[in-house]
Amino acid sequence: MKKFAFIGAGSLQFTTSCMRDLLTFDAFRDAEFALMDINKKNLDNIKTVCEQIKETMECPDCKIIATMDRKTALENADGVLCTVFNGDVDIWRYDIEIPKKYGIDINVGDTRSVSGIFRALRNIPLLLEICSDIEKYCPNAVFLNYTNPMSMLCGAMQKYSNIEVTGLCHSVQNTIHMLAKWLNIPKEEIEYKCMGVNHQAFYTVLKHNGEDLYPALKALVSNNEEYYNKEQVRNEMLLKLGYYVTESSGHNSEYNQWFRKRPDLIEKYCTHSTDWNPGKYAFSLELRNERKMNTEKQYKDFLKKPISKLKSEEYAADIFNARIGDGKPFIFNGNVLNKGSIPNLPFDACVEVPVVADFMGFKTTIAGELPEHLAILVNTTARIENLVVKAAMKKSKEMVYEAVYMDPLSSAVCSLDEIKKMCDELFEINKDYLKGYK
Repeated sequence: MKKFAFIGAGSLQFTTSCMRDLLTFDAFRDAEFALMDINKKNLDNIKTVCEQIKETMECPDCKIIATMDRKTALENADGVLCTVFNGDVDIWRYDIEIPKKYGIDINVGDTRSVSGIFRALRNIPLLLEICSDIEKYCPNAVFLNYTNPMSMLCGAMQKYSNIEVTGLCHSVQNTIHMLAKWLNIPKEEIEYKCMGVNHQAFYTVLKHNGEDLYPALKALVSNNEEYYNKEQVRNEMLLKLGYYVTESSGHNSEYNQWFRKRPDLIEKYCTHSTDWNPGKYAFSLELRNERKMNTEKQYKDFLKKPISKLKSEEYAADIFNARIGDGKPFIFNGNVLNKGSIPNLPFDACVEVPVVADFMGFKTTIAGELPEHLAILVNTTARIENLVVKAAMKKSKEMVYEAVYMDPLSSAVCSLDEIKKMCDELFEINKDYLKGYK
């Protein structure tokens, strides 16, 4: 019997999909699922939901426990999934609202720019605490992280802990699904290679039956307004940079200097897209507030609907099966230390590249060099993220200032002095989370 610990189990989407996915594998049909969350009400609700999944999947031998104690959840675990973050909406909101005072318009704010940086500073210590507990209570466990900002958190854990950890994001497979639908090609038939850093990775290979799909994709978004408008930022990047990027338009608009530095550009590129996240200011904050107010309803609604027995497109269960199940190798885009996988990015950067999971562990592939112009863009991101990790470990305000000085969006909008004042405001509002910074 294998044991899986879900840290932050109250996350309805990830916990339910990952548990169901795991139960589709013969090796895990009698597994123990330890659900851990600090919110008792959410924990009780998710346990009820998981019991229903157990029944639907016809796995009477699997065991479900719910606990608010991390040690209990982790003890003797074979696999760990993490969706926790430090600082609820009551503090996270300032990551978005304070930059707005300085003219920096944030859409999501959980990955990079000044908002993602302060989210990383709050969460790196928490994730390293979890790693320390894993080292104590289940040192051989495979740890899969879903918490953002992915690159900075995984980079910190991979550099400053001894556990086996990688980070997962669904943007790679979701984007392939989207492009396959646009091009009317079964997604299973698309050959691709995706590389870069999380949320800023590019499909450097995109083929079908050996034929390059980029000419057809560029023609589609150039000549068809409907398709261009679906993802205006990403499609504009495709037409100008030549390659497709993994994360949604709204999210991508805050990772660079081109789309959110002026009201007219926000109006043009971040307002009228027809897909789920065009780029509206504080989009994720509004979404999070709505979810928080309707948490109880979400659990009830979930139980009213038939539960699918089919596996989702998330990677987690396949990775666990490869590592601690039947050992069938599985290739996925994971977040790992570079170590030469992309030679023209920093050696110690956390990159998102093809990784092979099998019973021996994780094997990072040699992805090759990024096209030079993309390497310039991604290098800036990767080096800023490395600096933030160092700042978190040294508790250095100066390093944080320097990271935000170099951030493409912040530097496109603010002066150096304005950036420092903005960071000081964020340090003050985060004083209960960021103690000891000098």
